[in-house]
Amino acid sequence: MSVCGVVGTPPELERGTGVPAHVQIERWLLDSIDRGELAPGDRLPGERELAGRLGVSRMTLRQALARLESDGVLIRVPGRAGGAFVAEPRVECDLTGLAGFTEQMRRAHLRAEARVLVARTVPAPAPVAAALELAAGEPVHEVARVRSAGRSPVALERSFFPALPGFLEEDLTRSLYALLAERYDLAPRTALEHLDPVVAGPAEAAELGIEPGAPLMRIERTAYAGDGTPVEHARDLFRPDRVRISVRSGVSGPAPPPGPTAAP
Repeated sequence: MSVCGVVGTPPELERGTGVPAHVQIERWLLDSIDRGELAPGDRLPGERELAGRLGVSRMTLRQALARLESDGVLIRVPGRAGGAFVAEPRVECDLTGLAGFTEQMRRAHLRAEARVLVARTVPAPAPVAAALELAAGEPVHEVARVRSAGRSPVALERSFFPALPGFLEEDLTRSLYALLAERYDLAPRTALEHLDPVVAGPAEAAELGIEPGAPLMRIERTAYAGDGTPVEHARDLFRPDRVRISVRSGVSGPAPPPGPTAAP
């Protein structure tokens, strides 16, 4: 993380054009990032210095910085050692196919890492048992991990698996979908997923390096092998400032015929 004393050449803000000064500042900073003059982790000059160089009030500058922060372009950290930092670009996660986190990061040319928080066998809670088509209380494997991309935590995963023999003795920092496929011939082929916006509690915030109350995207998923056997039930929490979730859609067949109409 470096301090950027010079952010390109400050623009001559145009007056009377109908484009507010804060919008012009936003565009300038975005262009500086696109040109590589500002890199992820760089800290902008202090507000007083930057506002002076731009010839605007600190209030106008703060308006521009706040907009860029809300768009995930900047991260603003309070305190003496804080300031406005260029954020890491968001990682694209496509839910259209059933690619696990490791594969998603490989597609984004990032190294996926996992830190195991929990790896144990527990009685299946009722919702987990229902999803995995087991009786309530039957043993299941619970695995919770913090997932990182480029050493930055982006997701907190909590997955439940059938009590497969030897599962917890495997390397649980690797792709668990690859493990299911290679050792147990249970490669996930389809999944039912539900997305809900939530806020981070203290425990989740501590693991993900964010403030309690920060927004998160929760994905609840049940994955199935090719024969329809449920092999995973998961509740994942993603940081929306680091991950953008996408789904592709299309028409798979002819449109259904219109419903019956009343006779004239």
